[in-house]
Amino acid sequence: MQNTPENDHEQDAAPSKTRRKKDMHALQEIGEQLVELDPKKLNEFDLPEILLDAIHLARPMTKHGARRRQMQYIGRLMREVDMRPIQEKLDSWQQVSVHQTARLHQLERWRERLLTDEHALTEFAEKYPVADLQHLRLLIRNAHKEKAAEKPPKSFRLLFQALQATITEV
Repeated sequence: MQNTPENDHEQDAAPSKTRRKKDMHALQEIGEQLVELDPKKLNEFDLPEILLDAIHLARPMTKHGARRRQMQYIGRLMREVDMRPIQEKLDSWQQVSVHQTARLHQLERWRERLLTDEHALTEFAEKYPVADLQHLRLLIRNAHKEKAAEKPPKSFRLLFQALQATITEV
């Protein structure tokens, strides 16, 4: 067989075995994410019935080999589906989750600072002028008393909720 420009173009157009394998694994990973979703979120996707059935069958599987084969099957079925909208929706949900986690960490840092640093309340008041400082002082004082008396951390939790309400208002 001669190397003609047509043959060279055909070889360039076909993806390599490595590329096909990477694509297959990417589809399987997306399939794993779909299997882990709760049914309400899964229904938001416009997936073919056969793919939905395969996903529902994979959920209760615990044996590694069986689950791996089922995930390969899901990956094969997903080749027929446009993955762009599915991936975009999964990424947006992941991004929301990352933002929520960051926000919770911020609230936790404020609570710890308010409980350990006496100047933190002044900083908090400057940053969030809508804050109810009297209520926050009361919660901080009660949290210290509860900790000293080894009581349940009711005010500790209430302080977190008050911070959450204050920071949400801004």
